[in-house]
Amino acid sequence: MVKAADRAKNPARSSVWLEKRATRGGGGPAGLDRDRIVAAAVRMLDEEGLAKLSMRKLATELGVTAMSLYWYVDTKDDILEYAMDSVYGEIDLAAVDAAEDWQTRIRLLALDYRRMLVRHGWMSPSAGQYLNIGPNSIAVGHKIHDTIKETGLSLDRRPSAMSAVFQFVYGYGTIESQFGRRAAEAGMSQDEFYVDSVNAFRNDPELTDRIEGLREILDERTSHDDLSALWDRDFGYALDVLIAGIEVMVAREAAEEAREAAEEAREAAEEAAEK
Repeated sequence: MVKAADRAKNPARSSVWLEKRATRGGGGPAGLDRDRIVAAAVRMLDEEGLAKLSMRKLATELGVTAMSLYWYVDTKDDILEYAMDSVYGEIDLAAVDAAEDWQTRIRLLALDYRRMLVRHGWMSPSAGQYLNIGPNSIAVGHKIHDTIKETGLSLDRRPSAMSAVFQFVYGYGTIESQFGRRAAEAGMSQDEFYVDSVNAFRNDPELTDRIEGLREILDERTSHDDLSALWDRDFGYALDVLIAGIEVMVAREAAEEAREAAEEAREAAEEAAEK
């Protein structure tokens, strides 16, 4: 059993996926299993957020006693790890496999990852607290690594390329998700909330001088009626920039390798001529 105290003492090695859980004697509560518990937890997290999840509330949602949950999980942390891995399973790896080139595969992975973060606003703050080594998470990680490998980048450059793309996606999806949450809490659509919040400081006379250089971009962004289309536009173009950057770096590495090979050939030819 991985207890909360154990996680605090050694977070780098604490995970439900590393736990050697003792088998419970007898049978578990009728109609209850881990998949059902996790599905209910994901629904609650989506609707109420991390702070509202508890074993007691989850048991009430499932129509069982809190003690019934302990046949299948030991702590709330266990449930969160299972829930996180469950939503990683929403990324369509089969569609990635069917794509014709690495550029398309990166776009599909990035878009599905972003959508997952937006659908599940609790994922972003949770991701850094756990090892994320469940089967779905690892499968996604494998696919990202394999796709970056296909670019032709050297081994020592691949982690940087993965970070450039997928840390960007993580940040973008996090901001998009949290913005949606704030709009919902304000009882407004995202379009209304965005225009209202921008105008709140754009039209403040005390801020006139400080935002003067930003008026052009602020006017452009608030000229759109559909914020979701703006999210998509900016994300797509930023992703294009990153992919183009990878292509440039691949070409640069190839040119450097060709230059080094030519230099070695020239030196070999000079040595042969001297003999």
